[in-house]
Amino acid sequence: MTQKIMELVEKASMKADKPQFDIGDTVDVHTKILEGNKERIQVFSGVVIARNGSGTREMFVVRRIVAGEGVERKFPVHSPKIEKIEVKRRSVVRRAKLYFLRERSGKAVRLKERRI
Repeated sequence: MTQKIMELVEKASMKADKPQFDIGDTVDVHTKILEGNKERIQVFSGVVIARNGSGTREMFVVRRIVAGEGVERKFPVHSPKIEKIEVKRRSVVRRAKLYFLRERSGKAVRLKERRI
């Protein structure tokens, strides 16, 4: 009974057009940023290295290299702060989590592109 009530409450806050992306895809995440009383869109682009959760609690982690330093950011899939998620490149991966990319640098970080 309580499970069904939770599903109804969650359904109201879920996005209708859930973006389709997988682990290993290179994505651009367009996020709304508030600066004072102005709002702007900031793009965070990188490789999706993890996804977890379900329903409104579904999250994904995007990793990119900035000035030679690895930066990871975790986003909720159904957040109202996320404007859109663009898939730039799809890659072939054989793992559910790509945490091994954290120890690699340079050309070793490259992933093989998936042909469609």
